[in-house]
Amino acid sequence: MNTDELIEHVTNDLIAAIENGADTWHMPWHTIATNAQPRSIDDRPYRGLNAVVLALTAAANGWPSGTWATYRGWQRHGAQVRRGERATHVLLWKPARPATERDDSTNEPDDSGTSTPPRGRLVSRVFAVFAAEQADGADSTLTDRDEPRDTPERIAAADTYFASIGANVINGGNRACYIPADDRIHIPHLSQFEQPALYYSTTCHEHVHWTAHPSRLARDLTGRFGDDAYAVEELIAELGAAFWCAQSAIAPATRHDHASYLAHWVRVLKEHPRVLLTVAARAQAALDYLNQLAGVTTAAATADAA
Repeated sequence: MNTDELIEHVTNDLIAAIENGADTWHMPWHTIATNAQPRSIDDRPYRGLNAVVLALTAAANGWPSGTWATYRGWQRHGAQVRRGERATHVLLWKPARPATERDDSTNEPDDSGTSTPPRGRLVSRVFAVFAAEQADGADSTLTDRDEPRDTPERIAAADTYFASIGANVINGGNRACYIPADDRIHIPHLSQFEQPALYYSTTCHEHVHWTAHPSRLARDLTGRFGDDAYAVEELIAELGAAFWCAQSAIAPATRHDHASYLAHWVRVLKEHPRVLLTVAARAQAALDYLNQLAGVTTAAATADAA
């Protein structure tokens, strides 16, 4: 499987999942935080598109551990992938180097899944990984990552996180939105939400929009409802909020206003399959930006973790 085939496969799966979840407004990216956050065997999170790929696969197969590694990675940790198990493919970006400088002595990936390439020309490669549920003999301390969600400690940490970012947030009213002209976020009071998780995921959604301001990450905010640009920015905010929920052990919550976006998302994904790669990269970049402001450090999965 090459990069284009992987992106096409994941996009088709995402479209099907969006359409299947339309009746309940449960979107596929909610699975990123419903189960354990997808992580490498040394407990480093997968990022961007790879987080989406692995979360969708885990949800489809009922795998709760969230732990992944290459075939050799499991062997290095004393486990063995069972015969006949099907691999899940993730995308790796590596700097393109002149042939005289290349060292192909290892075939093990750096599976960080960072979809936003660093400066310079890069090439993409597809690597195969397996879930803990597909391997025998793994130490339970490496695979048992289920953690409680929405605890008082997690909620308090979420309050601290958003307060540390320093955005201009106005609490009150009946509508959550980001107003670019005023560089201001509006969020209804917590008591107006059905559950705390919805309040915090919505708060993160609007903070992701906030990162698009020209003085920050400078994404396109000129689209209007129904435009492709508008649909793409909404997908970025949705994925960014899902990544944050997974990172923060906050359970994802469904939003009934998703119904108005479904047709636009499906149309954009069908017409522009590679847009998913861009969306996942920009969502991850937005979360990285917010994490930096909030003083949160996360380490991506590395080659040694594969």
